[in-house]
Amino acid sequence: MRELHFMHSLYPALEPFSQQHLRVSSVHQVYVEQCGNPQGIPVLFLHGGPGSGCNERHRRFFDPYIYHIILFDQRGCGRSRPQGETANNTTFDLVSDMEMIRLELGVKQWLIFGGSWGATLGVVYAQQHPKQVSGMILRGIFLGRQQDIDWVYRDNGAAKMFPQLWNELVAELPSSQRAMPLITIYQWLIGNDLQKKHNIYHKLQQWEAALLNIEYQRSSEINANPAIIQLYYSLNHCFIDAQPILDQIDVIRHIPTEIIQGRDDLVCPLAQARQLSQQWSQVNLNIVDKAGHLASDPLIMNALISATINFSKAQ
Repeated sequence: MRELHFMHSLYPALEPFSQQHLRVSSVHQVYVEQCGNPQGIPVLFLHGGPGSGCNERHRRFFDPYIYHIILFDQRGCGRSRPQGETANNTTFDLVSDMEMIRLELGVKQWLIFGGSWGATLGVVYAQQHPKQVSGMILRGIFLGRQQDIDWVYRDNGAAKMFPQLWNELVAELPSSQRAMPLITIYQWLIGNDLQKKHNIYHKLQQWEAALLNIEYQRSSEINANPAIIQLYYSLNHCFIDAQPILDQIDVIRHIPTEIIQGRDDLVCPLAQARQLSQQWSQVNLNIVDKAGHLASDPLIMNALISATINFSKAQ
């Protein structure tokens, strides 16, 4: 008899049972919400970007009867205050915020669930607080090295796959800065020249949409804050160049971890997940054929939800 394979989709929409703004510094208040079963398995959802923020779909990767679902918008992101703020905003500030949230909510250990930048942040957190992590489900591995940033934002990486779009992105920049345009793009986004800001914002969004294999819909209104935070982190090597992820695998080797990686991911190419799994032989690397970077890809979604089900059964 032919075996039938069930495809998982998101759980039904649900509302938080708790929402709050937690002051984490003299500058920042982070938005925190809790959903699902307060007595269930604690799981912390880490959004990507850096800079994007959480949304209602992110609550729905987890069975609300089994999981205590915790989400927060990172500093400067989403519903956190103030929006777009880069002062006192580093990777290790975010790690500190995660610990403050854990203590505030009385959670002893939690499952870390994050994709792309969220996976990076999750691994860094686990390396700093390994005893507080019961497991990790990671998608689209981004190691945060200069070479990984250059893949997206220099002319010798993904630019070679989409030369026309890359040329459109850098066309208005001084010729001396087109090979390495990140600083200029960032300066234009935070600058006072509105025409330059709008033009480079739309070109940047169009470039990133191509890597995500989605259609970009231009709008007259823009919110540059997510892009500003993302480029700010990129220009600062994600604040982890002194403590590279691959150099600190031993402290997290014991943590049950599954990596979900699209074979056709153009934002965080498969090579990064392979490098991580080669140094961390205990992890389960699940390469999803015909899938890219986005968690909304049905094949990636199915793998992520399957991983949450398998983790809950193992508890």
